[in-house]
Amino acid sequence: MELLSPAGNYEKFLTAIHYGADAVYLAGRSFGLRAFAGNFSNALLKKACAYAHEKNKKVYVTVNILARDADFSPAKKYLAFLNEIGVDGVIVSDFGLIAFIRKNFPNLNVHVSTQANVTNLQTALFLADLGVKRIVLARELSLKEIASIAKGLKGRVEIECFVHGAMCMAYSGRCLLSNYLTGRDANRGACVQACRWKYFIREESRDDELEVEEDEKGTYILNSKDLCMITHLPELKKAGVSSLKIEGRMKSSYYVACVTNAYRKAIDMLPKRAGDEFVCELEKTSHRRFTTGFYFNENDRQFRESSTPFQTHEFVAVVKKCKNGRATLEQRNFFKEGDILEVLSPNSELHNKTLVVKNMTNKSGEKIEKANSAQMQVSIDCSLPLLPGDILRKELKHK
Repeated sequence: MELLSPAGNYEKFLTAIHYGADAVYLAGRSFGLRAFAGNFSNALLKKACAYAHEKNKKVYVTVNILARDADFSPAKKYLAFLNEIGVDGVIVSDFGLIAFIRKNFPNLNVHVSTQANVTNLQTALFLADLGVKRIVLARELSLKEIASIAKGLKGRVEIECFVHGAMCMAYSGRCLLSNYLTGRDANRGACVQACRWKYFIREESRDDELEVEEDEKGTYILNSKDLCMITHLPELKKAGVSSLKIEGRMKSSYYVACVTNAYRKAIDMLPKRAGDEFVCELEKTSHRRFTTGFYFNENDRQFRESSTPFQTHEFVAVVKKCKNGRATLEQRNFFKEGDILEVLSPNSELHNKTLVVKNMTNKSGEKIEKANSAQMQVSIDCSLPLLPGDILRKELKHK
């Protein structure tokens, strides 16, 4: 199964490739649903495609707004550019845009976004007849329903499913809450994640078992838990899923590294099932409580205690080079002499190894005790053969 990782900017793109993604999905400066991610200029899109193809990886570009008539003329120019630079697919939700692309750019692979809300075989067959390459099924489907759709398609279209990350409270992301409260339209890339805010909600006519309740602190009834399917990859493969998608174009490079690395290792060990140690690994980066979502028809998908994510470890440095027993690092969070740091690496021989910060010097070679300036360059003693792009993290001491 393909591992598909998010890339909100070029650094995250390189991180996803380094940590084992088979493909990345990203957006240009328009027509995508993450307007506040770093995103990619046309020049960067071209550079990313060239780099990915050099590494035998794929690039999919989101063109998944709900389009208005005025969007089609500029979209045609943009799609022509994407076709020219050789992107491996465009992710689209609007049925008019899908038909428009198939007519005007028949060689451009269309991946139907989860926001198209494909929940049944008849819709999937309709899209297959349009000539789409892949369908990202609605997140509300069970594994049993996914398997039935995959079987009915008989290989005509690839099936992609989300396996990890934040889930929207609305149906496969079609949310009006942000637009209603702030005037920023989630369906055109400007979501403020209003579902994460605290609300006071009650159903007027009932006071019994209805799952709308609060305590003295209020309620986060609209705030979904994070999806995590890392221990269920054999079931996804058996169901006929072709691509496993990680959510997170707005997340940090550390998140992309940690989650991509874990799922890469879990896929590579199939048919053996990943164990709970993989869940512990995923807890080292920012997340809300985990759920398997709708895959097994669970009822407990909401997280009402808080909207604040948590994690067990903190990203403190990225490795720039390592040779002759010294590692050159770029600081991302505070660390000091004597700290024990853990390695996050695609190399299994290095991953989760630890080192102690010793003999730290700044860029000028002067001895220092603390790395306390953003993105400052430091060097430390290191006996491990770290790779450029590897990450060092520190365990957080929670009270």
